[in-house]
Order: sequence, then structure tokens, then C-alpha cells
Amino acid sequence: MAKYACPEQEPEQTAQITSPQTNLHDATPAQHEHDQQRSESFSVLRMARLLKVSTSGFYEWRKRRDASEPTQRQQRRADLTVKILDIHAESDGTYGSPRITDKLRDRGEVVNAKTVAAIMAEIGIEGISPRTFKVRTTVQDPDASFPPDLVGRQFDQGHLNAAWFTDITYLPCGEGNMFLCAIRDGHSRRVQGYAIDDHFDAPMVARAIDAAVATRTREGQNVAKTILHSDRGGEFTGAVTAAACGRHDLLRSMGETGICWDNAAAGSFWSTFKHEYYYRRTFATKAELVAGVDKWIRWFNHERRHSGAGGLSPIRFEPA
Repeated sequence: MAKYACPEQEPEQTAQITSPQTNLHDATPAQHEHDQQRSESFSVLRMARLLKVSTSGFYEWRKRRDASEPTQRQQRRADLTVKILDIHAESDGTYGSPRITDKLRDRGEVVNAKTVAAIMAEIGIEGISPRTFKVRTTVQDPDASFPPDLVGRQFDQGHLNAAWFTDITYLPCGEGNMFLCAIRDGHSRRVQGYAIDDHFDAPMVARAIDAAVATRTREGQNVAKTILHSDRGGEFTGAVTAAACGRHDLLRSMGETGICWDNAAAGSFWSTFKHEYYYRRTFATKAELVAGVDKWIRWFNHERRHSGAGGLSPIRFEPA
């Protein structure tokens, strides 16, 4: 004969007993009130036996449910949320979960990327994914001769000063058009030198080369026989650029005409710069743009993390 958990005159209540698989944490406030009413009729010991749970587990659950203070897990999640928001703000809203996870670990937190991603989704923040773009600044000199491609799309050749990559991009502002030429190390991703002007030509490229060489010279590094790779624009094939490379004993290298993948390392940098910084701002004057570029490049070298550099910034990666 079947046994019920309540008096026989109320058998219909036994059909509503929560199954052993029910998650007590998912109960609604109405269910809590209903449970409280039923607890006056049911023995905790008997219910625990029927539901195959421990009485201590039930009392712990009820204690957590009724507690006014957050649990340790809730407090931990709230703490992580604040730290994630801080790091996201420090990156100017550009970091996604992988870079934020790396930053948290640097600060001593034990956390995985899935947890960070879940919290970011919950609070409605995300990083920026660079998108492709195309601006024509490459104007080839039909009479120029071109050095060979010494890189072959092997942009990271395993050590510093093996290959540098350069290109020019177009930056309009409120007072007119500006152009930025930057030179990066293929191994560390560091911007070693740059030049910015209201027109682009070979002298601007030469100034960027001089700045990049000066950076390495101050650090006691020898750049002789370093490859300087570019596209076939006239400003890179010009005599002034060739003379600057000869002065510093750099090896000139160029990709094929119209093949953007041959200088993808430079294109990737422009995509990062424009989508994480330039497109998100308005620059009223040329001076404001120049100051902004300088500030961002300093941040990029010292703070911006790169998956290809072990999740480190260029400056931190170089001595590693």
C-alpha cells in the first residue's frame, strides 16, 4: 500500500512534491512562499528521505536563500565585474575577453576567458574587431626599379630587427588631410619610428626611417642588414628613401604591385589604429591629430596586447 508524506485525507498534495532533480536555486518567490506553507504540513526529515537529499543540504539552501548578504560566489562575480569594467575602460573600450583575461591574470586574478566573456555579455560590453578597409595611397613610379621581395610574407622572422615593415595611411582632419608613415618591427610589433605631415613623399619616409634607427641605436642595437619592406609606391622607390636605407645599411624589400598580402603586416597595423582609435574620434585641427597619434602610438607600444606576442605589449615582449 502506498505511503504519503501527508495525512491520507490530502493525497492530492503528494502529487505536487518536487522531484529529486529539482534545482532549489531556480525556485521563484511564489514557489518559496508555497514551500513555506507546505513546510507546516510536511516533516523535513520525511521529505528529505523521499526526495533523496540530505537535511543539512536543505537547511544550507534555505540559509542561502534567506540571507541578506551575497554569497562568496556572488561577491566574487561582482568583484570581477568591476575589474573587467575598469580594464575595458583603460583600453578605451577596445579589449575583448582574451586581452582582458590576460590583464586580469597579470594583476593576480585566477580566471578563465569563458568566465570573462560571460560577464562581459551579461553587462553588455565587447571589444572592437578591426574590419578591412581600402584607401589608395600607393602611387607607383612607372620609371622606378624595384628591389626583390626578401620577406615572402614571413613577417615574423623570429628575432628583433630581422624585418621592419612600413606604409603610409591617409588621415583627414578638420583643417585638411594628413598622412602618417610608420615603421614596425615584424617580431615584436613595436612602432619604432613614424612621421606625419600634410603631404606624403620620400622625405617623409626618410624621416620615419631615421626615427626608427635612432630608437634602436639608443637601445644599443645594431640594425645593419635589417630588411625594410614596403609596397611599390613612389615615395618608397624614390632616391631619398634609397639614400636613407643606404645610410643606415638597411636592405630594401618590396612586394608585388597590387598584391596587398605582400605587406599585410603594415595593413594590419592601420586596421588596428583606425578602428580602435582614429575612426572613433573627431580631430578639429592638425595639431590635435598629431598629438593624438603620438599618444596612441605610445599606448600601443607600452600597453596594447598582441596575441602574436604571447598576449604582451611590444615593449614587454622585446626583452622576453
